Amino acid sequence: MPDQYIYRSNEYIKILPVWAQELANKYGSKTANLYILHGNIRDILPHERKEGEFTFTRVQDYISDILFGNRDIISYYDLSNGVTFCEPQMEQEYLTAASGLATSQDVDKGDFLSNDPKISFPYLEKYFLSRIPKDKKNKCRMVFIVDFAEQIVPAGDLIRLSDTDRYCMVTFSRWATDPKFNNGDISIILLTENLGDISSRLTSSPATVKISVPFPDAKIRESVLRSKEKEGKLLLDRGLSPDKLAAITSGLNLMNLNRLAAESYEKDEPLSLEFMRLKKKEIIENEAGGLLEFMETSYDLSHVSGHDFVKKRFMNAAKAIKKGRPDVLPMGYLIAGPVGTGKSFMVNAFAGEIGIPMVKFRNFRTKWQGETESNLERVLNILVAMAPVGVMIDEADAFLGDRSQEGDSGTSNRVFAQIASFMGNTEYRGKIIWFLITCRPDLIPIDLKRQGRAEEHLALFYPESKKDREDLFKTLVRKLDLDIRNFSISDLFKKYDHEYSGADLEAVLVRAKLLSAMADRIFVKKEDMEEAMGDFVPAAYPHEVELQNLVAVLECTSKEMIPARFQRMPRSKIINDIQELKTLLGER
Repeated sequence: MPDQYIYRSNEYIKILPVWAQELANKYGSKTANLYILHGNIRDILPHERKEGEFTFTRVQDYISDILFGNRDIISYYDLSNGVTFCEPQMEQEYLTAASGLATSQDVDKGDFLSNDPKISFPYLEKYFLSRIPKDKKNKCRMVFIVDFAEQIVPAGDLIRLSDTDRYCMVTFSRWATDPKFNNGDISIILLTENLGDISSRLTSSPATVKISVPFPDAKIRESVLRSKEKEGKLLLDRGLSPDKLAAITSGLNLMNLNRLAAESYEKDEPLSLEFMRLKKKEIIENEAGGLLEFMETSYDLSHVSGHDFVKKRFMNAAKAIKKGRPDVLPMGYLIAGPVGTGKSFMVNAFAGEIGIPMVKFRNFRTKWQGETESNLERVLNILVAMAPVGVMIDEADAFLGDRSQEGDSGTSNRVFAQIASFMGNTEYRGKIIWFLITCRPDLIPIDLKRQGRAEEHLALFYPESKKDREDLFKTLVRKLDLDIRNFSISDLFKKYDHEYSGADLEAVLVRAKLLSAMADRIFVKKEDMEEAMGDFVPAAYPHEVELQNLVAVLECTSKEMIPARFQRMPRSKIINDIQELKTLLGER
């Protein structure tokens, strides 16, 4: 979108944020008078009055000063401060006018500014309507900005709202559809971080305009950092420049970025890559309220044994990311396979290969009405700000649910629809990469598995041959940093010929390591391995594992991934066997 300018005080002022352009355009069209600004509204907003020179302000002040120039009538409200105005003169004019409009001579002037909306809003409404000029040439703009709007028009069942909440909801709805407000140039702007925290009766109304305030992109972060560098207040470690720092700080707002730069300057300690990595992890996890977890790994795909086809796919994806070709990447991956095949480890290794952040969804569901949707909205907004980023959802079949869940007032249905819609937004191709990990891909709704969402279906299986098991053994030895001495791995597997999963073998190696530690040795001997393998009994879930194998085979989009014993099975037999196993296990 091209830059827009407004002319004020004999100078052209640049309007940088797209959200501000949208608000100005909607206001100019005179088609609505109730706006909800949501998203990154607690940040400091940059305003570039001259090339490379920024001033920073709150969103309320940005609207008042930059968009409306602190002219006409601009008032504010929140539960803490009650009614206030952007200029003392405006407040005095209001108090004088409200006294004249009061029906009783004994009214307390404090009521005009009360933080109780049932007391102050009627006076504000009378005042606004009284200021509408009869002559349209003497137009008077009036703007009412309500902060922390979720506190007075919260989401939730109508029956659970307080009298004050219901009063505010009805009042805003009435103002939004009252021709006097629209024709009289009276605008109401509600501010909230999460749209889901506001009553759906307002957010879904056609009379309401919803505008998202995004996190700053790399261009804005770099401009602000260069501005601080120009002032001599940006200390960077050798080899780190403003553009590099801007690239690695995706997901941080300007308030956090400014704080880190200021702390660095005050302590006379240059910002380094490692410091910024740790701080970014800490800040984003805090901003997400514990709903996202950064995945840090010291592994890459070279630490994965077997699964050559899957590794090749991920290596190609890693090359595409490093070459700056996100357009060729799938929107997401479905990774299936029985327990213990290393699905989560594979994604961790891919995270170490690609060099972009990888996060894991944590439980965002709560028992409170509306809070689950609000939590999810916050997480999705952070993912957009962090892009490019990988997102891992483990046990995806249980975590994501489906459209037909019941018993929670429709929350699961709304959450599922919210995630499915977000995953299918092609605007995020290559920017937000999804990894749905599951032993039971058949339980994941087709809405999430179709093309345009989790497009690439990959499957991992147990090692079939002795060579595969030996290769896996060697890889796990390297992963666990074991020192093994004086024995043949081939002989070991001839003697103990089990169908080991990766998790089984890792458990055996950890036991052998414990035996060597108890003997005060730092290396593992043949006797340790034989004792550990001889004593180990793999958990026996034959029907469950076979079912997990078969449903994974059915999901595979390439024959090369499928073990030889399943390649020869007709698809119809696989489907019949799946149904028989489900019946045997008591599933529908």
